[in-house]
Amino acid sequence: MNSPEVKKFIRENSHLFWWIKEESKEDISLNLLVEAILNYGNEKSVKKLFELVGIKKVAEIFYEATNRIRVNYYPDVVNFFNLYFKRNIDKSK
Repeated sequence: MNSPEVKKFIRENSHLFWWIKEESKEDISLNLLVEAILNYGNEKSVKKLFELVGIKKVAEIFYEATNRIRVNYYPDVVNFFNLYFKRNIDKSK
């Protein structure tokens, strides 16, 4: 179940989930939220996602999704966020 803040964020970015019925959008998984925001969102929505979920959690979801045979992220997005997370997350913690 998504928190009220996450539900509000989903409503604000509702246009990014065009394939999901309106009444089901607030209940999407965190994995789907991360995928849609990283693939289709802008810098403002990515920043807000990091604030709500945490950059480490977003990176964890991203790496889990991109280490599969079928990847739903665009190649440019994978490249960018691989570089971004490597630079901005302290791996020693």
